[in-house]
Parts: sequence; structure tokens; C-alpha cells
Amino acid sequence: MTAETDAPDPTSSLLAFFGSELRRVRTAAGLSQGECAKRAHTTQAMISYVEAARRVPSEDLARDLDVAFGTDGHFGRLHPLVIRFAYPSWFLPYVEMKREATSIRSFQAQVIPGLLQTEEYARAVLAGGRPDSLDDLVAARMTRQSLFERENPPHTWFVIDEYALIRPLATSANMRRQLEHLLHASEQPRTVIQVVPRDAPPHPGLDGSFTIMGFDSGEDVLHVNGFSQGRMAVDVAEVTAASYSYDLIRAMALSPNASADLIRKHLEELGP
Repeated sequence: MTAETDAPDPTSSLLAFFGSELRRVRTAAGLSQGECAKRAHTTQAMISYVEAARRVPSEDLARDLDVAFGTDGHFGRLHPLVIRFAYPSWFLPYVEMKREATSIRSFQAQVIPGLLQTEEYARAVLAGGRPDSLDDLVAARMTRQSLFERENPPHTWFVIDEYALIRPLATSANMRRQLEHLLHASEQPRTVIQVVPRDAPPHPGLDGSFTIMGFDSGEDVLHVNGFSQGRMAVDVAEVTAASYSYDLIRAMALSPNASADLIRKHLEELGP
């Protein structure tokens, strides 16, 4: 069970304000986080995270909170504002599509993929951009990982350049936890992780990171990372070319078992 934590300053962000409002209404009703979770059809951990502004509430949760507490759409009206400021406008469609995807194929050249990042690693990566609201960005990134908690999570395939494993973006202790998290993720039945070794010959991934999402119906969608913002592509020819490139990169990568061995090697090099 996640421990109840002190609420952040409600004036620091809309995410913190939403959390403080939930705490205020819950406390006024005389309910613990666990009791609140039962009423709102979620977990005590999620209530704790939302109150601490460490997760972005879903639209369903906002609606369930209004029903649970009879707050006449209060949380539902706050939700669009939270979403607007938690995610850049250009990024929100990507987040929503990822939530519906049944398969995700991702290549990352510089850092550990966001869906596989620990909170400490994500904070270190995002802090490099000196954002105005680092806490909100971290919360938004960690919230996206909730797709793994779906009843039928997507099939995910991550190909990562070895340099991402050794780039010291966090403290040694946090890097150890990050690599341990990668190994744990690689053991999940619907997740495959492969590493492109440093001595691999030139491959299409040198042009940058990208993700291909598949769905129950409709065509695949490509997301290409960019400097200031990424872009989505649905053009069949471009998506097909990206799929071909992904297969070429995957062919250069180590097998899943050999990749896990390489991750363990770098983990051991970090020391105890």
C-alpha cells in the first residue's frame, strides 16, 4: 500500500490543485484513501499519487470522483484544464493514441524509452530542459505507463541503443534502479527489449528515435521525435518505410536474452 503523503502547494500547478481538491473533499467526507479508492473504482496507490500530484488523473477517474462524492461535475470540469497544462497540445494526440494502441514498436537512440523509465530517471532526463513545471512533466510521463496496467496491455517491442544504457543521466544508484527496472520489464510476457550494441554497423536508427503504434482497427500510426515537438504520420508510404527501418534496426540488435545479459553487465559495472 502506498503511504499517504503531504499534499503539494495547490498554487504550484493545476495538477497540484486537482490533488489538493481531492484531498479536501475526501477529508471532509471522513474517508481514507483506501475507502475513497473503493468508491471511485481505483486503487489506494492512484488516489495517493493524484493527491501528491505525481499522476495525471484520467477522465474516468474524474467522473467517478464526482459520482462518489456528489460534487456535481467539479472534478470533471477541472480535468480538461489539468490535461491542457500537463501535456503540450501537440503531444496530447500521441498520448491518447498510445492509450488505445494494441501494439507499440519503439526505437530510442539517446535515452531509455519513456514507457520504461523510473521516476528518478525521468526526472533527471526532463530536468535537462530546465522546464517551468518539472513535477508536472514527471507526473505526466509516469502516468503514461498506466497502459501496462490495462486488462489487456499492448504488445510492446523496445529497441534501445547501448549508449542509452551507459549515458550517466542520473546518479549511480538511480541508474542501477533504472537498469533493474529494464530487466524486470523484459520478463513481462508482452514486452520485448533488444539492445543495439555500440559496435553495430550503420543503421536507419542513426536518423533518430521513432515509435510505430498499431490498433485493433485502422492503419498503423508513426510518431517521430523532434527537437521542439514530435509529429504524427499516417501516410501509408511513410509508415511502411518506418516499419522497414524498424525491422532493419531490430536485425542489428542483440537477441532478447543477449540484450538482458548486456544490461546486467552494465548494471554490475555500476557497482553495489
